[in-house]
Amino acid sequence: MIRHARVLPVLALAPLLLTACGSEKAGAPGPSASASASAPASAAGPAAAPGTGELASRAQAMGVAPELVYVTEAPGFTLAQQSVGVLGDDGFSATWVDGETNALLRLAVDRGTVTADTCPDQPVGDMSGEHTTCERDGSAWYRTGAGRHEYALPEEGHVVRVSAETDAVPRDVLRAAALAAHRPDAAETDRLLPSAEPAPSTPVERGDLPPFGDGAPDNHVDVGG
Repeated sequence: MIRHARVLPVLALAPLLLTACGSEKAGAPGPSASASASAPASAAGPAAAPGTGELASRAQAMGVAPELVYVTEAPGFTLAQQSVGVLGDDGFSATWVDGETNALLRLAVDRGTVTADTCPDQPVGDMSGEHTTCERDGSAWYRTGAGRHEYALPEEGHVVRVSAETDAVPRDVLRAAALAAHRPDAAETDRLLPSAEPAPSTPVERGDLPPFGDGAPDNHVDVGG
């Protein structure tokens, strides 16, 4: 269940049973068949058709590709509603905040991929030019750099990333949040994305209209004015 937070200082699903982590540095051979069998599942299960329905209309109104909208959860973290927005051309980004520590969990989804060859060249978060280390962890990449760490899960044509400051969010919490990322259902969409309908306009109350007569503006000028 997503709980909204009104402060924006980047998730609460039942505790996940974490499978054994593979350990493969970038550039090393891929995990064996037996290792792959015990690797964590993909970030998302079968996605609902992204081109129709409320999800599509709300995402497109924001300039976000519907297929790039994801949601996640972590114990103690609530969604900072004002953080939800477009990333890059048509990607998606949202942030969750820990109400006690103000630690942030950032979910970012954008087009592209991550491989052993390209992982070290992709900065963690928005810190370009910083050295990035990459470690294979099941079907995901665990990446560190510039005081942040991130789990990146390659999907078909896009990458789901969950990142945080290294000293603010433990790796196991970050990993669980990344593995919990999934396409939102109808209820989650309603809580995650703003309505596509424009907010009703409120008439502006003018202070220069007298409460009597024909309602013409009061242009009276005081003495000396």
